[in-house]
Amino acid sequence: MDTVIQIILILHFIGLAGIIGGWLATIKAPYMAKGILHGAILQVVTGLLLVGLREMQDADLNHMKIGIKLLVAIVILVVAIIGVRKEATAQGSTATLTHVAGVLGIVNVAIAVLV
Repeated sequence: MDTVIQIILILHFIGLAGIIGGWLATIKAPYMAKGILHGAILQVVTGLLLVGLREMQDADLNHMKIGIKLLVAIVILVVAIIGVRKEATAQGSTATLTHVAGVLGIVNVAIAVLV
């Protein structure tokens, strides 16, 4: 079970890299990179899997922290979906949405590490 958790944790970190890396890669000329969307999807799915697997092990989890991180991850996902749709239909600039997703990704890391 520990090997499965470690593999899912690696995938969770790859999702994080997709969000923050996608934001940093487009920071000069911001647009919503699809890597941000894919990273957000991966973060939400693997985060839920990690919590479920840890609950199956009867681990002592901080549910308040997990709830806040899930809320932030869902906001990032929604922002990424809106940004990608705006890009696809050329409805205007998605610079603000890109910055929101990137900053919230960093906030989620800070919550994970500091709380």
